[in-house]
Amino acid sequence: MADKTKEKLDVIIELNKNKENLGMVTLHQTRELLMDAGAILLDVRPPAKVSGENAQEADIANAYYAPYPDFANYLDELPSDHTNPIVVACVKGWFANRVMGYLEMMGYENVYVLDTSIEDLIEVHHAHADK
Repeated sequence: MADKTKEKLDVIIELNKNKENLGMVTLHQTRELLMDAGAILLDVRPPAKVSGENAQEADIANAYYAPYPDFANYLDELPSDHTNPIVVACVKGWFANRVMGYLEMMGYENVYVLDTSIEDLIEVHHAHADK
């Protein structure tokens, strides 16, 4: 079992080494992934960390609120295509990085973490949606 786990980790690490910033993406890159590459966005903040609305309530296209403590209950929201890009976001990246690791262990190849607060992305989304 240790050999299989090591092989899987080696593949995941190699995939991340090939990503700019090891998969950390800016607001601009996140918007490009969502709008141009068909990525889904997972807002994984625990309910206590959500002030205002979550990304799904903010009507960000392809956004799902899948709070970290209950993440396993939201697996049906994940794309069946394991090459589809997924951006995971929270407030400081702690929960998002954990979920990124889970997704990669599940075989998802194009997982990214927003490098700033999801609240910033929601604010930018509203600013562009109001135009």
